[in-house]
Amino acid sequence: MPVLQPRDALVRVCATGITRTELTWDQTYQNAEGSPRIPTIPGHEFSGVIESVPPGIRDLGPGDSVYGLADFPRNGSAAEFVAVRVSNLALKPRSIDHVHSAAATLSGLTAWQALFTHAGLERGQKILICGAAGGVGTFAVQLAHWKGAYVITTSSGANLDFLRGLGADQTIDYSIQPHFEDQLRDIDVVLDAVGGDTVQRSWTVLRRGGYMVSITKPIPEQDFREHNARGLFFIVEPNRDQQEEMAKLIDDGSLKTFVASIFPLARARQAFELGLQGHTPGKIVLEVRDHA
Repeated sequence: MPVLQPRDALVRVCATGITRTELTWDQTYQNAEGSPRIPTIPGHEFSGVIESVPPGIRDLGPGDSVYGLADFPRNGSAAEFVAVRVSNLALKPRSIDHVHSAAATLSGLTAWQALFTHAGLERGQKILICGAAGGVGTFAVQLAHWKGAYVITTSSGANLDFLRGLGADQTIDYSIQPHFEDQLRDIDVVLDAVGGDTVQRSWTVLRRGGYMVSITKPIPEQDFREHNARGLFFIVEPNRDQQEEMAKLIDDGSLKTFVASIFPLARARQAFELGLQGHTPGKIVLEVRDHA
């Protein structure tokens, strides 16, 4: 049973999502002040049922079905119970189960914050989403389409129809057209969910004053000055208000979650190994227990 801190809720975990790179993060093995946390419990996006909340909390309580994002420098949710700040929790979407709710938090919040909190994406703007068939990409395509943007994606040919179904207006198969920078111009926002040389190749497609956002690696400040652009690299943060907005979109059918594979908790190692192979639309989820 995890040790609760003063602002923590105790949540009985029903499902937790796998982030394929998580086992390479320093935060996976450290506490907030940098001291070692080994052995460690991974898994930070989850859905479950509240067991207890701190005194004075009135908006959530025992028995509520919630989904959330646990802080990274703490033990995570690949366990039967997780201790998490109550402010990191929101009522889970009513229309989907715990497995699909667990697939929505980290990827959905990352996409929301990239597009709206940081890039300020608006109706009618053009956005290029590189790596659109991945966990973050599938949410970014849907959210950009919901916002009314013109959505351009890169992916393998096997995922083109899938992405069009999510709302992509233009799809580029990188195996046939490896140089998207040769055919695009005046893009308002570029979202890099791939890494490698994607950011460097994207500067020529971004309009002057456009926004480059990466979730894979930091971008040198001089690059923004050189290309007269704005942007940043960022790491997702828990946000209850945004989770509540996403839950509304899921329940009204505007936003869908996609689960690629489901593993029992006892097969967590195999789940992470599958995640490292990449190129799988949707999330890999550990199902910890059944619950309505």
